[in-house]
Amino acid sequence: MSKDVRIAISCPDRTGLLSALAGRLFDLGADMGDASFAVLGQTAEFAAVARLPENLSADDIRTALAGVEELGGAQIDVTAIAEDAPRADTGQVTHRVEIRGADQPGLVARLTEAFADYEANIVRMDCERVPAGAMGDYLIRIEAWIPESRAATCLAAVDSTAQSLGLSSRAEPV
Repeated sequence: MSKDVRIAISCPDRTGLLSALAGRLFDLGADMGDASFAVLGQTAEFAAVARLPENLSADDIRTALAGVEELGGAQIDVTAIAEDAPRADTGQVTHRVEIRGADQPGLVARLTEAFADYEANIVRMDCERVPAGAMGDYLIRIEAWIPESRAATCLAAVDSTAQSLGLSSRAEPV
């Protein structure tokens, strides 16, 4: 019988890191499900749910990953989780939203409040400073589940909030 684990890794970013990590998990027989990888500053962050063969434990995976050269200096957490249940509707992405403009304190808080006010669930969010012009831009990408009956008003509220902060926004259904 297989078992599910959550794998969370934080380490210095290096070329080939994700390939080495995914390759080692494959070699061990782990079947990767939902996964996310990002470079945040100088640090790489990886999180995934994986299904392990019966003969492997969470400790076996942690030990094996600690031996991967590209993961040197990594914090590795492997935790057993309840058997993978089907994703709730609120975990499915219905809309992608991109907001761009000058960074300012409280920006993410204000924008995410607009989603919460309409009972939308943010499934994924990425923020980054990108070079543009003299000051640069802040780019926020949000993938969200928005109840169909509230989608138009939610997206209008997000756009209104963005405009009030001097930002541009665009949204598309998935």
